[in-house]
Amino acid sequence: MPRLADIPGWAAEDAAAALVAYRQTCDLWPEAPIPDADTDPRRFFEAAFVVSDPGPAHLTAYYEPELPAALTRTARFAHPLHGLPEGWSDACWQAGIPYATRAAILARGDLPVLAWVETAVEAFLAQVQGSVRLMLAEGGRMRLGYAGRNGHAYVSIGKALVAAGQVPADRISAGAIREWCAASPDGGAAFLNTNPSYVFFRRLDLPEESGPLGAMGRPVTAGRSLAVDPAFVPLGAPVWVEVPGLPGRLMVAQDTGSAIKGAARGDIFLGTGEAAGRRAGALSAQGRMLVLLPAAPSVIPPEDLP
Repeated sequence: MPRLADIPGWAAEDAAAALVAYRQTCDLWPEAPIPDADTDPRRFFEAAFVVSDPGPAHLTAYYEPELPAALTRTARFAHPLHGLPEGWSDACWQAGIPYATRAAILARGDLPVLAWVETAVEAFLAQVQGSVRLMLAEGGRMRLGYAGRNGHAYVSIGKALVAAGQVPADRISAGAIREWCAASPDGGAAFLNTNPSYVFFRRLDLPEESGPLGAMGRPVTAGRSLAVDPAFVPLGAPVWVEVPGLPGRLMVAQDTGSAIKGAARGDIFLGTGEAAGRRAGALSAQGRMLVLLPAAPSVIPPEDLP
């Protein structure tokens, strides 16, 4: 079992920045070692945790899109971002009772709509990301975050396009999906229904500088927050992440995703806007995730650190 202090790259890591991200949610993780106000960040992580290595990991990335939108449907803005329908909750599909499919939801006209965007693919990709910032035609901005989903299994549109021979496997990306949809007679709307999963949104009141809310109900941090499968990685746990093209970094498991399944699967939050989206869309690689699990005692005061 590797020691954090012996991991290549750890000595150069910004442990203070990692500790800021960790403090964001450590009070929500029952087993979390709680750092004292005067804790030295590097010594805290080295003394308070033991390292678990689940093996090779598949790392991807996500971001918060920024899109033009409108509160009222128009010829330009005709694709809905739905709010959670009354009476729908994740508890139902988690009990094995999924709601209507994506195609059936979009065919209905009686569900609450929070805003309208320009294309079916942008509405779709906003759902994949789980959050979005909207620049409203009426003026002002609106931020939306995850409110629930319909409970159907997520199907990768990228993989579906490759399987159908529409896009070569070595070219598939969010950009390639956008291009393919733009070239389709219906904007790709029918093919997007290959994925029956559907995400509903809610309005968020967050500071402009804040990241979107993660699965723990707290804002996520660009380059420091990681979406994981909580069946294998505890939410709130620090995770050392190595992926080609990026320096090793200590992140915190603070989010989840319907496509993020398994012990060695991670999705890195890279920020907001177009540039973050390009970087996120380009990242899909084999790397390593080392999960930091608590060592006793659960509270490490500064005087007890080595």
